[in-house]
Amino acid sequence: MSQTQTESIEIVETKQEKEDVTSNEKNIIENNSDEVKKLSEKPVDTKLNKTITILFSDDNNKLSSQFIEIMEMGIYDKKLQNVNLEIIFFENEDQLKNILSSSKIKGKIYIGPIDNNNTKIVGNFCDQGSIFFSFSSDLSLADNCVYLINFFPKNELEQLFKFLDTESKVALLYPENKYGYMINTLIDTVADNSDAIIVNRASYKNDLSNVRDAIKELGKYELRKFELKRQKKILINRNDEKSKKRLKRLEKFKTTSDYEFTHILIADYGLNLLQVAPLLPYYDIDPNIVQFMGTGVIDDENFFFEPSLQGTIFPGIAKDKRSKLLENYNEIYNNKLIRVSTLPYDLIGLLNYIFSNNLSLLETHDLLTNKNIKFDGVDGSFYFKENVIERDLNILEISNGKAIKVN
Repeated sequence: MSQTQTESIEIVETKQEKEDVTSNEKNIIENNSDEVKKLSEKPVDTKLNKTITILFSDDNNKLSSQFIEIMEMGIYDKKLQNVNLEIIFFENEDQLKNILSSSKIKGKIYIGPIDNNNTKIVGNFCDQGSIFFSFSSDLSLADNCVYLINFFPKNELEQLFKFLDTESKVALLYPENKYGYMINTLIDTVADNSDAIIVNRASYKNDLSNVRDAIKELGKYELRKFELKRQKKILINRNDEKSKKRLKRLEKFKTTSDYEFTHILIADYGLNLLQVAPLLPYYDIDPNIVQFMGTGVIDDENFFFEPSLQGTIFPGIAKDKRSKLLENYNEIYNNKLIRVSTLPYDLIGLLNYIFSNNLSLLETHDLLTNKNIKFDGVDGSFYFKENVIERDLNILEISNGKAIKVN
């Protein structure tokens, strides 16, 4: 425990040994077709247990270690008292099942797991009267006693499209990978509930082997190039001064600028984004005419100095909201805080509210399912909708190494 420990908080690290899986009694019900399925009932109300258990897999050592460190800071900063924090690392799915099967304590709060596969497992233990705060990115796993805390693209897209007006015509450029396919799936529903419309989209292979062709196709590069040549040819045969001046002006361009879209959403991240973005102006998609947009994954200073991304907008929260936390973490642990590590910090703030107000199990569920109640965090005000965290995000614009709030 670092210097941030308070006397009222007990940190216990344990290593769960592998045990034989025991059979738990299950509530089942037969329907009219004689199928047997799990009975899902509202849990009986009870007081919350004062020991919060962190469930992290051994596979995520670097991330889980930082999560624990930032939660330790959260406990100190939020002054969470009279609560014990138990940390359990498990090696595999069977071990996780053993841990949960052996726990008979009602009103238990778990933090974790981090990944999707193990979160799928904990969802089978809701009948024990527990609450799980998972960092899984799979929205389908949010149900009953499992609440998901992450940065979700759907929330980000909704906030981004809310910013667009009725004149906005959006083109989507996305990679053929899990993230790109997800954005492509989500964007139609999001756009249908906004004033903007989707007018075109193009995808490219994850290895970028065909990204140039995808950009040309999206921007109708060849068609606009042909149109410019046609206009030049007409002007060459004219001798008036007006035509000569216009021809001289058109000589500066490779194509015409009559785009069918006003905005282009680049649904990529990491090194690929730094390679894809410069190709857009290279193939005459002018960022001075077309508004470039990104999702929350662009909220990284590595992107803020890329020339082709200057002026790009994305949904997020200005860094000054979390700058103090970043400084304190670096000072205490001599390490840079990973962007997603703000998630458990805000969770500790939520748990502090729950325990400070002595909420029961059902009162906690009622709190978490009331989307009209919002909590302030370093990543903006947040609430839960259908067991998934959502945030009120700002629209930020990249400008000379910074992300500036524009709405």
